[in-house]
Amino acid sequence: MYQYNYADQTLVEERVAQFRDQTQRFLDGSLPEEQFLPLRLQNGLYIQRYAPMLRIAIPYGLLASYQLRKLAEITRLYDKGYGHFTTRTNIQLNWPKLEDVPDILAHLASVQMHAIQTSGNCIRNTTTDPYAGIHQEEIADPRPYCEIIRQWSTFHPEFAFLPRKFKIAVIGTENDRAATQVHDVGLHVKKNEAGEIGFEVLVGGGLGRTPVIGKTINEFLPRQHLLSYLDAILRVYNLHGRRDNKYKARIKILVESMGAAAFAKLVDAEWEAHTKDGALTLNDDNFATAASFFTAPDYQSFDALQVQSELQQQLSADKDFANWYTQNTVAHKVAGYRAVVISLKAGLVDGKYIPSGDVNADQMDALADLSDRYSFSELRGTYQQNLVFADVQTNHLYELWQQLAALHLARANINTLTDMIVCPGWDYCSLANATTHNIAEQIEKQFNDLDYLYDLGDIRLNMSGCMNACAHHHTGDIGILGVDKKGEHWYQISLGGNSSNDAKLGKILGRAVAADDVASTLQVILDTYLELRGDSDNEVERFGDLVDRVGIAPFKEKVYG
Repeated sequence: MYQYNYADQTLVEERVAQFRDQTQRFLDGSLPEEQFLPLRLQNGLYIQRYAPMLRIAIPYGLLASYQLRKLAEITRLYDKGYGHFTTRTNIQLNWPKLEDVPDILAHLASVQMHAIQTSGNCIRNTTTDPYAGIHQEEIADPRPYCEIIRQWSTFHPEFAFLPRKFKIAVIGTENDRAATQVHDVGLHVKKNEAGEIGFEVLVGGGLGRTPVIGKTINEFLPRQHLLSYLDAILRVYNLHGRRDNKYKARIKILVESMGAAAFAKLVDAEWEAHTKDGALTLNDDNFATAASFFTAPDYQSFDALQVQSELQQQLSADKDFANWYTQNTVAHKVAGYRAVVISLKAGLVDGKYIPSGDVNADQMDALADLSDRYSFSELRGTYQQNLVFADVQTNHLYELWQQLAALHLARANINTLTDMIVCPGWDYCSLANATTHNIAEQIEKQFNDLDYLYDLGDIRLNMSGCMNACAHHHTGDIGILGVDKKGEHWYQISLGGNSSNDAKLGKILGRAVAADDVASTLQVILDTYLELRGDSDNEVERFGDLVDRVGIAPFKEKVYG
């Protein structure tokens, strides 16, 4: 992973000192609220319903074990002993005191971390595939390109005050695990017929009040033009994006209003006139430098037959381990290794609901130790609010599983209904219209049989507490949106969304249901799915495919009668 140089460290430490002074002036009354607001946002600090919330950047999801230990220390000293991982692979602290935030930022700086550009109308944390660099299907590792984008976008003077926030995602495989089509810019690594690396460029995706799927504006952008072309996109957006209405200020509104072809022409004109073949043009040395931060670890060689034989014995002897292996591990490009998904969807532990994405300080310390022992001291965040050990020896899986299970981090539910993406909702967020954790707990109690969940197959359930769609409810196979009706919390359900290759927006099933009826309504929907899905000898029809085939009418009839 990328390591700070002297200039990086100095810059981050100076930013901490600057914000310390700004915070002190605000607290003593010499800096007005309207002036402090953009300054705190530039440092990742929000004011939520009951306390400030600090969003900490984890660039493209990569986290070293020593950084996770520092996060554990911070949550003990300055919060309530836990953190919350988000769909942008960042981590949020929900209960810091405003006067403590500069000290928290100083702690972060000591381990090459910060909260810069995790909020505000700027270029946010670039995200990527959690299996970047290790997946068998990968065209090229996207992480070096993410790092190049990070260095270009951090403190970019022209793009510090955009019309609205701006999000970029990059993938290196055909299979999209980073929801690139619902980003302001999505970049797909491609190879042309000559074997040269480039990018398919998608623009104008986004969710929120006006959900839109991104459009391709460049089928193949040679990689040397990555930054100059992105710069042109941002220039056009900065010039033409609306600033009179924040709900219509995202680039998706601009692209939709003028059309993708017209937007592409503006970008090409800006690119040709100002940035193409200029100072932002990348060369082989630039790519080699970026790639040098992501060298392969010291993989070991194994007797494949022996390793597979031992694994098979363990799988045969322990059904729980076999379920976890099937659901929570992913094939690796290096023989003898697997990637392990650590489920942050424990559900009910000793009768208490654990919110999606939450990790307590003791778990953080333990995960840091386990990553040192089993995965080259590195962890990765995922779009689905889970964590990944990317490089685990196959012959270590069983003992790792046992230790994760003791930490309540080995629930074998990845890609099942209970692997829910859930925003903090009304319990924390001042923008939320409805609670989410109580509904997630209700769902957990209704659907707690793993065999039943496995029979349902892969189903993505996303739940947001408001139209800002932080949990991407529009793109869930089943999406749940909390709404306010005269002071009561109700829940609107949509079906058939998808954030992967064939990205699409779910269709609203009908009128919202009362809070007490959400889980029972889901039961009707799932019963209808089981009744209507087509099965063959080799596979069963997935939920999204069934909705594509029959529409939402059969589900609507069953739910509403």
